[in-house]
Amino acid sequence: MIIKIIALIVATFYFVVKLRYELQMFQQNSYRNERYFKWLKKSGLIAIRYAEIGSILLAVVATIFSIDWLLILSAILLIVLAIGLLKRKSKVKLKFTSRAKRLFFTSLGVAILIVGLIWFLNSCLSVAILFAIVCGFLTFLILPLANIILKPVENRINNWYINDAKRILAEHKDLIIIGITGSYGKTSTKHFLEKILSQKYNVLMTPGSFNTTMGVVRTIREYLNPTHQVFICEMGAKQNGDIKEICDIVKPKYGILTSVAEQHLDTFKNIENVRKTKFELVDSLPSDGLAVLNADYDIIVSNADKVKTNTIFYSLNSAKQGYTAKNITYSQHGTTFDLYIGENREGTFTTELLGDYNVSNILACMALAYEMGLNDKEIAFGVHKLQAVEHRMEIKPNGAGLIIIDDAFNSNPKGAEMALKILSQFTGKRFVITPGIIELAGRQDYYNEKLGEQIAQSVDYAVLVGKKQTEAIYKGLKNKNYPDEQIFIANNLKEAAEKVFSMAVRGDTVLFENDLPDLFG
Repeated sequence: MIIKIIALIVATFYFVVKLRYELQMFQQNSYRNERYFKWLKKSGLIAIRYAEIGSILLAVVATIFSIDWLLILSAILLIVLAIGLLKRKSKVKLKFTSRAKRLFFTSLGVAILIVGLIWFLNSCLSVAILFAIVCGFLTFLILPLANIILKPVENRINNWYINDAKRILAEHKDLIIIGITGSYGKTSTKHFLEKILSQKYNVLMTPGSFNTTMGVVRTIREYLNPTHQVFICEMGAKQNGDIKEICDIVKPKYGILTSVAEQHLDTFKNIENVRKTKFELVDSLPSDGLAVLNADYDIIVSNADKVKTNTIFYSLNSAKQGYTAKNITYSQHGTTFDLYIGENREGTFTTELLGDYNVSNILACMALAYEMGLNDKEIAFGVHKLQAVEHRMEIKPNGAGLIIIDDAFNSNPKGAEMALKILSQFTGKRFVITPGIIELAGRQDYYNEKLGEQIAQSVDYAVLVGKKQTEAIYKGLKNKNYPDEQIFIANNLKEAAEKVFSMAVRGDTVLFENDLPDLFG
C-alpha cells in the first residue's frame, strides 16, 4: 500500500510539473487552442512522449499482474522526466496571471475528477494510479479542454474590463489618442513618439509588449490618469480583426502605419490578409483624423487612395511628397540626417540610434509631431534624446572592448538586412550570432537563405544557433561561397556567445540578430 501511495504522489507531482510547462507554452500561444496545437506538431517533446508511454506501459503491467516493483520503476521514470522539465531554461517565463491560475487549477480539477471517478467506479488504487499517469501524458489535451470550459467565464471577465476601460476613456474627453501598428517597427516608433511628444505634452504609452486588446485595456485601467494629454497605443495583431477590436475600444484620432510585410504568416497566411488587418487602424480613424503612412511600401501607397481620413506620407526614398530623410550618415556614435518636407530642407538632426529603419521610425514620429504643433527646437531635442529600445539595435558596453549590437528582439527580413548593412560599416572583425527568422510559414526558408547571402557579404564570422533551424541560412552562405572555416554552428545561444568571445578582440563588433522564444528553441 505504501508503494502505491508513493506512486500516486509521484504521478500527481509529475502532472503538476508537466501542466506548468504546457501552460507556459499555452501562454506564449496567446491562450489560443488552434495556435497551441500547431506548436505541438513541431515541438521537441517526442522523447518525453515516448518516455511517458513507457511509464504508462509499466503501470499497466504492474496493475494487471500486481507487480508493485514495476510501479516503482514507473514512478522513477516520471521523477527523471519531471527533473528534466524543471531544469529546462526558459527565455520567456510563465506569468502566473489570474487567467493562468484559473487555467492551471481548472486543468488540475479535470485530472482529479477523472482519477477520482475511476477510483470510485473501480475501487482499485492501482487503476487510479495508472490513470493519474495517463493524465500526465494527456496534459496537452486537458489544458485546451480547461480553456474551452473557462471560455464563457473569460469572456465575461474580459467584457467587464473592456467596458470599464471605455468608461475611463469617456471621462477623458480631451485625451488625444494615437494608434501605431505595422508588421514591424511599431514598438520602437511608440517609444520614439512618446519621447518627442513629451517635449510638449504629458504622454502615456502602452508599456512593454502590451499591444493586445487586454494589454491596452489593462494600460487604460491601471495607468491612465487625468493629467495625461496624449495616449499612444501600440496595436499588435496575429489575425484579422485584432486591430479593429482595439480601435473599437480606444477610438484613435491619429494613426501611424509603419509597414506592411510578410510577417506572422503562420496565422495570416498571405500578405493581403496582413494588409487588411494593418489597415484596420487607418479605416477606424475619423474624417477629421490623420493617418501617417510609410511611403516606402508599395502596398501601403497603392491602397492609400481608399483611406477616408487625412493622410501624410514619410519616406527614406521619395522627395516628392511628405516627410523625407536624406544624407543619412552612420558611425558608432549614432546617425545624422537631413529632414525634407516636400522639396524644402527643414534642418539637420542627430540621434544616437543606428539603422535606416530607426530613421524611418523617427521620421514617422517627426511628421506627426509637426502636425500636432511641436516646433523645430522641441522636435530636434526629442530626437537627440532618443535611446534604443531594448534588444532593438541597442549598442551595449563590453568590458573587453568589444562593440555589442543587440538586435535580438523579433527579427524580420528588412530589419535583419539593415542591421547587417550597419555592421558592414564597422571596423575590426565582424561577427553575427543568429538562429534565423521565424513565423514566416512557407516563406521562412526563402528569407533565411537570403539572410545567409546577406551575412556572407557583411561579416567575417557567422555563428548559427541550431543546426536544423539554420539549414537555410547555411545554404545562403554557401551560395556566396562563404568559407566553412568562418561558419560555426552552436547548439544554443550560450555556446554561440562563448565561441565568439573566445575569438573576438578589442575593437571587434558582435551582432546578436534574433533570439528565439521557447516556442521555437
